[in-house]
Amino acid sequence: MSTAVLVMIVLLLALLFLKVPVFIAVLGASAAYFVLTPSTNFMVFAQQAITGCEGISLLAIPFFVCAGALMNYTGVTRRIMDFCKVLTGRMHGGLAQVNVLLSTLMGGLSGSALADAAMEAKMLVPEMERGGFSKPFSAVVTAASSMITPLIPPGICLILYGCIANISIGKLFVAGIGPGVLLCVSMMAIVSVISKKRGYGSIRREKMNSRMFVGALRPAFLPLLLPVIIIGGIRIGIFTATEAGSVACMYALLLGILYRELSFQDFLKAVQETLLTTCSILLIVAAASTFSWILTKEQLPQRLTQWMVATINNKWVFMVAVDIFLIIVGMFIEGNASMIILVPLFAPVAAAYGIDPIHFAVMFIFANMIGAFTPPMGTLMFVVCGVTECKTKDFIREAVPFYLLCAVDLLFLTFVPVYSTFLVNLIY
Repeated sequence: MSTAVLVMIVLLLALLFLKVPVFIAVLGASAAYFVLTPSTNFMVFAQQAITGCEGISLLAIPFFVCAGALMNYTGVTRRIMDFCKVLTGRMHGGLAQVNVLLSTLMGGLSGSALADAAMEAKMLVPEMERGGFSKPFSAVVTAASSMITPLIPPGICLILYGCIANISIGKLFVAGIGPGVLLCVSMMAIVSVISKKRGYGSIRREKMNSRMFVGALRPAFLPLLLPVIIIGGIRIGIFTATEAGSVACMYALLLGILYRELSFQDFLKAVQETLLTTCSILLIVAAASTFSWILTKEQLPQRLTQWMVATINNKWVFMVAVDIFLIIVGMFIEGNASMIILVPLFAPVAAAYGIDPIHFAVMFIFANMIGAFTPPMGTLMFVVCGVTECKTKDFIREAVPFYLLCAVDLLFLTFVPVYSTFLVNLIY
């Protein structure tokens, strides 16, 4: 490893430790490499940053972000939440179950774990506290359930991973459904056990009848069709994954007009949120593109591949090592940023071991999300604690059972690849 690369990596870690914004830390470290390597034209620094944002597939990001923002202003979230209340009303910890199920159903709408966590922290945590739940438990359930969001299509992480690793985004959308359902069911089970032990009651006593179900489904039916429209349209060939973003955006706008709840002021707010979120993502993409170019130029991915294949003879040991590494990295670095930096390193190694790229992608994204849920600097934890004003130490203490559950789910997704690839092979 050259001195310039070593300085670049040390500077990057130092800037991240000092809580400098991720894109500035990555750009600063990359710039240091060019300064220390006079033979490399500095114009490449700007060219790679610009080129990194020019991928056609990245156009899906602003459209899906905009669709999620519009959904929040059209009453869609409230309609889906009412539907979740009907489905889980008689279960132990009724409102907590609503929280988990809402994250699963909203995954296809919001597309972002942080957006989902912030929205549910504002909407559901105060209501859960009024219902007798403790603030730490409410905050933990909100953050934990938000880890499902990136796996349910059209998660932003799925789009980014597909762009970086050159994998079909449509296949990744389908692959995320099974793991997303697994996480939903397992989290609802642990919430039920904890709620029963603590005496957290249900929302209602009476059984759900067909009239109650249909009454709640009717207003939520059209919003719930969005993931079906996206996956179906991509599979049939009506539109590409990138074009699906614009379809989702127009569909959300149509729902706003249909429900007559989207005012012009709300539309402007949604556009503003879209601009801010998209800019933050693309700044990281631009910075990481330059960083990835340097790693490729220095042949670090190739060297890492050769070293790991020579050192680790078993692909399952390699995958467990990657899981642990990603969780540790996710504790300190925002998920999208770490993914853009690490996917070019690990995807070739996984291919060398003969690991299915779809299976590896799903495992990679979920391991990254566990890191975001984990102290000391997990972004999901800080977002939820910031919105709810929950103390971090109380959050960590309450989250222990969920950490164990996440570890079990991750091992399952790691060692049972068919769970990620079955639907993909069936549909494609």
